[in-house]
Amino acid sequence: LVMVNPAHVCRSKELDDNLPTKHDAKDALVIARLAKDGRFLVPRLLHEIEADLRVGSTLKEKLRKEQTAVKNAIVRWTDRYFPEFWTVFRDLGKTALSVLEWTPLPADMAGRSAEELIEVYRQSEGLKCPQKAKIQALINAAKDSIGVTEGTTMARFEIAALVRRYRQLEAEIAALDAELKALVQTTMEYQWLKTVDGLGDATIIDLLAEIGSFAHYRDPRQLVKLAGLTLKENSSGQRKGQKHISKRGRKRLRSVLFRAMIPLIRHNEAFRELHEYYTTRSVNPLTGKQSIVALCRKLLNVLFAICTKKQAFDAERMKQDVLSQVQRAA
Repeated sequence: LVMVNPAHVCRSKELDDNLPTKHDAKDALVIARLAKDGRFLVPRLLHEIEADLRVGSTLKEKLRKEQTAVKNAIVRWTDRYFPEFWTVFRDLGKTALSVLEWTPLPADMAGRSAEELIEVYRQSEGLKCPQKAKIQALINAAKDSIGVTEGTTMARFEIAALVRRYRQLEAEIAALDAELKALVQTTMEYQWLKTVDGLGDATIIDLLAEIGSFAHYRDPRQLVKLAGLTLKENSSGQRKGQKHISKRGRKRLRSVLFRAMIPLIRHNEAFRELHEYYTTRSVNPLTGKQSIVALCRKLLNVLFAICTKKQAFDAERMKQDVLSQVQRAA
């Protein structure tokens, strides 16, 4: 089983007849000629743990997006019926969800003391001791609320459904996280990847879900290309165009690497020093974002080395590499 890149088919369909026409017979001919010339790919099918990690990581991302959509719907609801709610609560924690479950409208708090409401909120699962100061602040805010007072019957039904769905998604994501963590700990790469300071379990799961086992690759440049981090340029003659990353690769892998680099720069001394060098060097200093992209490439090289050589991450050795770069630049 081989695969021909659809973009290659689209861009080479005019080579013979110089016409932009497209139909099934022409597509089949173009695909056959590309395959004959060896311009095809051999897909790597996932098996066992790799397949489970890919499916689980993708599902988790879908659940996260759905949870964000539900949260935005809750924010929209409170903006209409209880706009003062977010002056007391910053996020949808246990207390905030309990308030929306039992007393979603300002009228529900009228004539009730903070102690009475605390006893009501304690009926929610996992909430033992709501903060009295916050409940009192919410009562005071509810007295002068400017929220909509019409259509509240269906509004109660709507917020109850949203709160139930949000809690359900929280529970599903937590259960999925536990399964993925137990699964990733059985892989060979996990023990070596954990030696990198700033690289957490969630990041390792997403990396292995996109990359698979590092044993499938012969060179770290294959990983760089897989992530779409290879450099491209548009130059001609004396004109030298700017270089950009190609983005011909896994978009989600690039996203995982970029998100992983922020805590790495903060908590990993070797990556922090390299980031400072890239952004402050006298010759061709990089912007913050350019430096992070360069560090993403560096991270792939480091992860490939420690997993294939089965060695723990050595920050001192990486610092020596940074020092040698500075000396060569000087």
